[in-house]
Amino acid sequence: MGAPASDLNLWVVFDQLMRTRQVSRAALALGLSQPAVSNALARLRRQLGDPLFVRTPTGMQPTPRAEAMAPAVREALARLQEAGQAQAAFEPTHSTREFRLGLSDIGEIYFLPPLMQHLAAQAPGIRVSTLRQPSAQMAEALAGGQLDLAIGLLPQLQRGFYKRQLFDQRYVCLMRSGHPLANAPLSAEAFEAAEHLRVLAEGTGHGQVDEALARHGLRRRVRLSVPHFVAVGHLLAGTDLLATVPERLAQALQGPFGLVQLPVPAPLPAAAISLYWHARQHQDPANRWLRATLAARFGAPAGPPA
Repeated sequence: MGAPASDLNLWVVFDQLMRTRQVSRAALALGLSQPAVSNALARLRRQLGDPLFVRTPTGMQPTPRAEAMAPAVREALARLQEAGQAQAAFEPTHSTREFRLGLSDIGEIYFLPPLMQHLAAQAPGIRVSTLRQPSAQMAEALAGGQLDLAIGLLPQLQRGFYKRQLFDQRYVCLMRSGHPLANAPLSAEAFEAAEHLRVLAEGTGHGQVDEALARHGLRRRVRLSVPHFVAVGHLLAGTDLLATVPERLAQALQGPFGLVQLPVPAPLPAAAISLYWHARQHQDPANRWLRATLAARFGAPAGPPA
């Protein structure tokens, strides 16, 4: 239509002047000042080499060129408005979108069963896949769109990403229900004398348990070290090992594996579990819906620390 694409706002002013035929009424409708509308019209006149509107006793009357352009301008603006409304609309009940989540094995155990139950009832066409990214590549995967969201204790994503905390969780000591230490408060001496299963959990903050224990003068006699949490239930159910794990993982494992949890005999700091997403996904309606769904299902109201 002659004007640069960056001057779309000029065509909005043009369309409003065609509707109102008055600078003051156009300014009021657009929430602009009268000088701003006049300046926009002046820019269009220079770009198109035509007066476009001529002041008369009955208002701003369009020139023949303005009259000829008006239908195309109105249609183009309507199409843009429709496109914006389509972007703003996300219907989970009819969507077949696949969401890609960055989750640790703890996240898969804790988040996925209730999330999939919710989706089955509320958004049956939506699919979910999880990707296990090395910590060094997590930021790149979110920025590049390979991941829609990441969930967990991810200190490497503190800068350059949006974050919404879901909950704080304590660490607890987990063991089989028939363990000799299962039926009494766990003392520091008994904790140090027992044999432990240690989960290193590279790329998350969960690997810092030994450092936190050491600050309170406690050491673990580590008999077995594994790089992930997925086998913890099986390993504890068949041994007399103890494991210091996040509380919500313990809750998920207790019933299926016949385990019990006891407080760790030291005030370990709580782990902040959060949602993380990149700026490119911040306004995406589907991503916003999933973030709100996860926050409603798993978020905890603010309260005193545990």
